[in-house]
Amino acid sequence: MALSAALAAGPSHAYLFRGPRGAGKRKAARAFAAEILAAAADDAEDARRRALLDPSPHPDLVWLAPKGAQHMVEEVRERVIRAAAYRPYEGGKRVFVVEAAEAMRDESQNALLKTLEEPPGFVHLILLSSEPAALLETIASRCQPIDFAALPAEAVEATLREGGEEGEEIAAAARLAAGDTELARLLLSEAGRKLRAGAECFAAAALAGGDAESSWSAMLKSAEGAGEEAETSTRDALEEEKEAGVKRSARDLADAAKRAGRRRRTELLDLGLALTAAWFRDLAAIASDAADVAYNRDRLDRLRSQAQDLDPSAARRAAELVQDTRRRLDLNVSEELALEALSFRLATVLG
Repeated sequence: MALSAALAAGPSHAYLFRGPRGAGKRKAARAFAAEILAAAADDAEDARRRALLDPSPHPDLVWLAPKGAQHMVEEVRERVIRAAAYRPYEGGKRVFVVEAAEAMRDESQNALLKTLEEPPGFVHLILLSSEPAALLETIASRCQPIDFAALPAEAVEATLREGGEEGEEIAAAARLAAGDTELARLLLSEAGRKLRAGAECFAAAALAGGDAESSWSAMLKSAEGAGEEAETSTRDALEEEKEAGVKRSARDLADAAKRAGRRRRTELLDLGLALTAAWFRDLAAIASDAADVAYNRDRLDRLRSQAQDLDPSAARRAAELVQDTRRRLDLNVSEELALEALSFRLATVLG
């Protein structure tokens, strides 16, 4: 509705499409861009058709997605900031879409600020972000926000089944992903299954009242390994840019690679904890005779076994403690100490 009204009244120069991954931001941005270009073209239908193709051959639609964990600074400068100064190749409008805008480094965001403040009249920018809090306030405040809600689990499940996936694991992944189709697909991969197994192992150790250090240490090591892979791939991409002539100091290169690694490590650790919290939530549901609301639909027998004689309030409190630890990690506390403290707190609550 908001985008239809914008097209009718005349689109703004900049938008921020914000909402969880898989909520339809990308599809909506492509359709919105196509309508902007069609309205300014001599042949509206042809302009719309080409803009809707993915990838699009329309010369006035620039779509920028990060090649790795981050957008490359020079690519943002060349393909968006400098390109925005050139008049349209055809028609009367140019549209620039920056996917995963939160993956722009501060340097890129600051450079983009002037374009957002004083864009040519024929330019429209659309930033897509699943983590708008990671954007500079000066960037977000200069864009008209368009909010996207998470898809219902049924819609995610239907999309997964269209790809030929079957079984209760699909239903579980759709519910655990909280409306994020990409995350649901990750949970169905080998890496995702490993994450789920690690979360269940951590919860089981806490329920058994034993030493849970080995389980949370394994979760942390897995996240660290993913972070190291992201750091290496980012460093390789930056090295390629440097060889191609992009000026960048060795220190800048190393810092960018380390940031990408930390980000990936944090993402995977947070996901592991989210899956742990979901397990305790499901235990509380099973212990309260509400198995129909469980997320881990493919693990009901295991949940019923662990939920025997379990106080539902204790399970709910355990889930709250895990969520509290996720918030603490956002404050850059020591991951190892936070997980160790969580282990002790869970043991106390679960008795």
